[in-house]
Amino acid sequence: MVLATGGTSSVPRAVVRSTRSWVGSFDAFSRLTGTDAASRVWVPGPLSATMNLFAAVHATMSSARLVRDPRDATHAHLTPSALAACLDDGLLVGGTAIVAGDRLAPGLHDRAAAAGVRVRHYYGASELSFVAWGSHAGDLRPFPGVEVEVRDGEIWVRSPYLCTGYDGRDGRQPAGPLRRGADGFATVGDRGELRGGRLLVSGRPGTATVGGSTVDLADIEAVLRPAARGDLVVVGVPHPLWGSLPAVVLTRGDDHPAVRRLARDRLHGARRPRVWYLLDPLPLTPAGKVDREGVARVLSRPGDDTGGPATARRLA
Repeated sequence: MVLATGGTSSVPRAVVRSTRSWVGSFDAFSRLTGTDAASRVWVPGPLSATMNLFAAVHATMSSARLVRDPRDATHAHLTPSALAACLDDGLLVGGTAIVAGDRLAPGLHDRAAAAGVRVRHYYGASELSFVAWGSHAGDLRPFPGVEVEVRDGEIWVRSPYLCTGYDGRDGRQPAGPLRRGADGFATVGDRGELRGGRLLVSGRPGTATVGGSTVDLADIEAVLRPAARGDLVVVGVPHPLWGSLPAVVLTRGDDHPAVRRLARDRLHGARRPRVWYLLDPLPLTPAGKVDREGVARVLSRPGDDTGGPATARRLA
């Protein structure tokens, strides 16, 4: 089968995988999420995103019932941004939220748990399928049947769930992040580290050149996320003297003091953010993931600190 990637930008790719590479993970997924024939599953995101399509197919194959109203659901499949919105709107009271598509901050997990929601979080990619599983981004361990290694800071995976490649015309393989090793391991370039059996994911490398020093924005984001109850992204913004600066974009103004203290304690030199913004909601891709390119575009607009519609407010 050929599936479009969800993508963290606006450029999707078509991934080719066998039916077995999906179906083979169903039993483990059912066990980890507690999904069975009595479950009522809410999948609000577009089925063009592989995480949502998988959720809908899995529910159907498990004889669970797909529902349209979250209040009728025992299980909800959400991105972190969608989870935060549901909590703000009081749509989730109890039940299980299966969260994927981006890193789930421990603070957001705790908000959901306080509302009585059982949270299950996984990290993966359209090309790799499931990689790691846990309660939030700081608690991820390899998914059943998956081997994970970190090589020079890159996450490499070997499992029966890998795709076969990209769908190209005229027999030509289109460009994409997927790379394979001779040992059967594959990577999409995500950065991370293994610590005490847990996989800590930084994300795809994105950099900013600050006064001649190259800083990894995903690493800064990984350091700061645990202090935020809302969402948080780090992007590079232009600066006339330094070339660019790392900017932290928050969705909750009350996160600013704690996140700023953590930045002051843990980040130094060019890695320390100098610019802070409040932007809620964050721009999303059609798959419901945070569109970091879209965030950067919002910050580049004239008058981006006015607090008006689709603008960001500069924080002191």
